[in-house]
Amino acid sequence: MRLITIALAALLLMIQYPLWIGKGGWLSVADMRGQVEAVRLKTEQLKARNGKLESEVRDLKEGTGAVEERARYELGMIKQNEIFVQVLRKDEQPTVSMTVPPPPPQPKDKDKPKP
Repeated sequence: MRLITIALAALLLMIQYPLWIGKGGWLSVADMRGQVEAVRLKTEQLKARNGKLESEVRDLKEGTGAVEERARYELGMIKQNEIFVQVLRKDEQPTVSMTVPPPPPQPKDKDKPKP
């Protein structure tokens, strides 16, 4: 009787081995689920990034607003007859503007008689 119990226990362990540890077992399935979840999260991040880039490309192709915004913030450009005011913090350096400053206004002669 004791021999039969040991044999049955050994058979039970042999049957359980592929279920837990073997190819397609619970441990490998759990590991694959973790890998699938990591790839899914990465894919969602890339889709969000691609959507943002796609909208930026569309803005640059269709309108001048995005081009103007980039010129202002990245290159420090300003429009003609526009006054640029920059507020600096204590340790902050002023940004360099790529725009050529306008010439000074011509002095008006008040002494000239009117015709």
